[in-house]
Formats: sequence, C-alpha cells, structure tokens
Amino acid sequence: MTYSQWLLFLVACQLLMFLKLWKLFKKAGFSPVLAAIPLYNSVILLRIIGRPAWWVVLLYIPIVNLLMLPVVWVETARKFGKDSFLDTFLAWASLGFYGFYLNYGTEVDYQPDRTVASKTKFGEFIGSTIYAVIIATLVHTYFMQPYIIPTGSLEKSLLVGDFLLVSKFHYGARTPQTVVSFPMVHDTIPLIKTRSYLKKPQLPYSRFPSIQQIRRNDIVVFSWPADTVRQFFKKEARVDKPVDKKSNYVKRCVALPGDTLSIIDGIIHINGKKSIMPDRAKPLYGYTAYKKEGISSRKLMGLGYKDIIRTFSISNISQNMLNSIRPYILTIVKNDRDDFRVATGHLGLPIDIVRSQRIQAKELLNKEKSLFLTLKEAQEIQNKLSLDSLKRTINKERSYNQSFFPNNVRYNWNEDQFGPLVIPKKGVMVSLTEKSLPQYKKIIQDYEHNTISNEGGEIKINEELVSTYTFKQNYYWMMGDNRHRSEDSRYWGFVPEDHIVGKPVFIWMSIENLMDGVRNWSIRWDRVFTTVGGSGEPVSYRWYFVAVIVLWQGIVVFRRRTKKE
Repeated sequence: MTYSQWLLFLVACQLLMFLKLWKLFKKAGFSPVLAAIPLYNSVILLRIIGRPAWWVVLLYIPIVNLLMLPVVWVETARKFGKDSFLDTFLAWASLGFYGFYLNYGTEVDYQPDRTVASKTKFGEFIGSTIYAVIIATLVHTYFMQPYIIPTGSLEKSLLVGDFLLVSKFHYGARTPQTVVSFPMVHDTIPLIKTRSYLKKPQLPYSRFPSIQQIRRNDIVVFSWPADTVRQFFKKEARVDKPVDKKSNYVKRCVALPGDTLSIIDGIIHINGKKSIMPDRAKPLYGYTAYKKEGISSRKLMGLGYKDIIRTFSISNISQNMLNSIRPYILTIVKNDRDDFRVATGHLGLPIDIVRSQRIQAKELLNKEKSLFLTLKEAQEIQNKLSLDSLKRTINKERSYNQSFFPNNVRYNWNEDQFGPLVIPKKGVMVSLTEKSLPQYKKIIQDYEHNTISNEGGEIKINEELVSTYTFKQNYYWMMGDNRHRSEDSRYWGFVPEDHIVGKPVFIWMSIENLMDGVRNWSIRWDRVFTTVGGSGEPVSYRWYFVAVIVLWQGIVVFRRRTKKE
C-alpha cells in the first residue's frame, strides 16, 4: 500500500472509531466531539478506561498494536459494565466491533472506579501473559533481537553455535512492513510450521533515526535479497516474501555505497587498495596440504584446527554397523565390504558405538588434505607439521558464466577474481549500456520498483527511453570471512539499505558442535558474554552479568521483606 492509501485507511478507521464511541464518551463525561479528533480520541479513551496516556504510542506501533488493541477493546467493555466471559470473548473476537453494540444496542453505565481486571485467576494469567508478550515484542521488533549462527560463513570471527544479540537501533530500527504477523517469530510459526504473516496489507518502508552508519567491515545482519524459499533445505516451489520476512543472513560489509570493489586472487581491494580488516576479523582461505608420510588429523586437532575431514577404513562392516554410524558419516568414500571407507567431521566415529558394535575401524593418514586457514595459521601449520607443501587454492580460470554476480554471460568473474564493480550510492547517476545493465537491472526492477526493457540496445525504464539512472537508496556488498565456503554478494549481488536489519553487538552464549546433537554440545565459556566488535581478543563479561543478576535478586528479596514488615 502507498502512503496515500494508508492515509485513506486511517481516515476510515477514525470515522469508525467516532461512530462506535461518541455515545460512550458522552456517558463518561466527555464531549462526543472529542471522539472525532484523531489521536486525541485514543488519549481520551485510555483516560476513560484508566490507562496511562503514553499507551497511545503502543496503539500506533505496527505489530505491537495488534496486541494492544484487543486489550483496549476488552477493558472498554468492562469499564461500561460488560465484564462477563461472553462480553470479553465478543469484544476480542469481533475485532472491536462489539463497541457498536455498546454504543447503540444496549444501555450501559460508566463508573470511573469500576475495575477492568479479570474476575478469574485464569483471566489474570492471560492478562499478565499478554502484557509480557507486548513488552517482549516491542524489544524484539525495535531494540534487540536474538540470532543464532547456523553456518560457518564467518568462521573464525563468529562461530557456528554463537548466540547473538542484534541491535536494531544502531542502524535505525526498520519499522515492520508486514502489518499482520504472529508476534516474536520471523516467517514461520514453530511446531505447526506454517506461515506466520499475511502478505497484505504492507506498510511503506521507513526507519527510525540511527545512532551510527554502517562502517566498512562491520558485521551486519540483513534480510537475504535472494530469498524466495519458505524453508531452508527443502525443495519446493518459489515463495516470494515481503522484505521484512525474508530469511536473515549475517555477513561482513566489505564495501560501502560509492566504493569500487575488486577481488584479486581472493584478496579484497577497495578503491584500488588492499582492504585492511579489523584485528578481530580472521578471513579463511582454502589450502591444499601435502605430506608424503600422511597428515595426522589428531595432530591437526591438537593444534586447534577442527575444520577437517577424517577418513576411516572399516574391515568388518555390516548393515547394523552402518546404520549405527550413519548419522556421523559425511560421505561413503569406498564401498568395499573388506575395506569400507567413510569420511566424517572432526569428531570422527563415536568410541562408544565403535565398541558396542565391535566395529574394526582404522583412521587413514591421507597424504593430501583440504584445509581452511587464515594467512597467519597457514604459516604456523607449515612449520609445526613439517608439511611437504601447503598451497593456497586460488581460482585463476576466468570463464564467462551465470554463476557469479551479475549472473550474465557477458562477465567472467569468479570467487577469487571479481570486478572492478562500483557499489551503487543514493543520488548517484550511472550510465546504462548493454554491458553495464546486468549489474543494475535487479536494483532498478526489483528493489526500486520500475519496469525495464532492453530491445535492440534501446533501454527503457517505465516505457521511457533512457541512457542513465539515478539510484534511490544506498547499497552494500556483504561477504563471509570463510571466503571459499560463503554464499554471499559474489553470488547474488548488492544488499539494499531497506534490507538492513541490525548490528550484532553481543555473544550471550556459544555452544560448540551445535549441529552435531545434544550429546556433543559443550559451552565455549571464553565466548559467553563477549562483544562482537572492538579490537583485541574478545573478553568475557559473564561474571559481571552474574554479579548484576545476584545484586538485582538481592534487592527484590530485600524489598519484599521490607514490604511485609
């Protein structure tokens, strides 16, 4: 919906509000005319039901108002003597239209001292729960949102199993565009696995003022521009989502609006110079390690490198044995009954299963291993393991393809050789040619909502012949630190400003082996309550947090005892 359409909708709502409340205002001792004054009529209604005037803010905040309005409908009915279970149900189920019955269909009396609280314990519980959900929704939507790192695209800066708190206010909280949505969930209602929102109506995009701008190399959470799926890892037809219901991604913003980005041999260059990463950033690159005598996985893990593949040979394999270890197998390397070989992650085959099933397994020392290391780690591991060779994997073969942005056969970019590419900036004009159009077509058509065509070299936007285009918003280039295992802007392009969600600020919990089953979980205590940004090694503030909780609980207990006395 456009702003003008929303204005007409709000006018209609105010008219309905006047029609269903003017007699109730009169009975409560207020002029009926006040029921026709937008916004102020809500303030008067809150005064009638004995609620603070600042609640009016909650009534006009998207998503939060879906929870607040039923509270006001129910309490209005109770204030005018309609406090039975049936009255409460009708006030809620009729979406507020029960107010017309109060206004015209029955005689009601207003008593200022009449309570709006529920008469039953169950009703009190429901009321308390609703208020708790309202507060949580307000915080979740506009201030701070929890987020879990599910993949290793930002290893070793953020680890799989890190539980983040993402600030919405640093970059300015994005107001929800999807008006009708289940509170405190994203795109799917848990357990029943169904869509949590209605696609229409939609509010126009807007943001609250920010306290800082996105800086180069900030870690940012954003709505994935390419998202057209309802659930990850499930093959299904295309599902187009509203912007604020697209799946959330977390990457590093390596290039800002107006920057010129190039990737040369896997190294990022900005405006012609090698990009200088923050000291906490630890970009990983693919390496091939070789040692004639074989490379020991145990020695690698002893040095702290767990991102490895281990190979086991099983000489007495049976179907029952295979079924017992299948959850831990990444792939079957060799399907030979006398020399059955499997590949696993760094945890290998569980020793208790190996013993109970009497599996005769032996780990093989592979002469060659694929490793993912920082540049510093590559130097260290070469010396500590006395490798014959350790070479960084660099894709130098350029071929014209559709796999990498801008996904057009006119370009021969790949994951290690990319650009140069200018990142679009609001208000900046670019020249449109058949060569440059693929870079900007998705922006012009999908993100800035124009029609575009190219017939015989004649480029038309909204049916008008053009040779230039001026961008309406800023765009960003997002990449993972795990350079060879990150699906990022190299594959699907720019991230629009209206897709920005927030800034990760805190790791409140970190669980190692999160994706390998509860039995394998272990808490990384050194990461619990650490900051995401900053310089130097992360410092855990968990004991400070514990001290604050203990102090707070002590104050609560002291106040209760004082009150009793």
